[in-house]
Amino acid sequence: MNLAQELERLAKLHAEGALTAEEFARAKSQLLSTPAFSKFPVKGIRRESPRKFFGLPVWAIAIGPDWERGEMRGHARGIFALGDIATGWFAFGGLARGFFAFGGLAIGLFAFGGAAIGGLAIGGGALGGVAIGGGACGYYAFGGGAVGVHTVSPLHQDPAAVDFFRQYFPWLTRLVHR
Repeated sequence: MNLAQELERLAKLHAEGALTAEEFARAKSQLLSTPAFSKFPVKGIRRESPRKFFGLPVWAIAIGPDWERGEMRGHARGIFALGDIATGWFAFGGLARGFFAFGGLAIGLFAFGGAAIGGLAIGGGALGGVAIGGGACGYYAFGGGAVGVHTVSPLHQDPAAVDFFRQYFPWLTRLVHR
């Protein structure tokens, strides 16, 4: 049984009433201090700016687990957020949500990632008003597999889409053949 499974087992026992809060805290502390786990610390990073703007820290970082808080993944929330999960105006993370989102799964007004969902989405799989990617779905879509009202793909090049992408994304021009 690994650390996460053992902690989940203890939490379940506590939730069922088999362990008091004190017994649960003691067992968790003992588990985290065992030599097998103390050789390789698994404590994550949690930092944030003391300055706030609109109630959010200017920057926040949350990476890795924090067992004392009961978090398996770090969730950073700030204007500039970096974490396993990041929520902010500028978000960078495995799951990123924000006005400008960069990550494995990016959701935002401007989203860039492996899978991107947004007004402008650029990624391996892109879904948005304007979508650019291997698989792209949007009003204007550009990609290997493009689906939408105006598309540019190896199989079809809508003239309106070609003009749109040439005007607003000139770096794509060399990929468009008329």
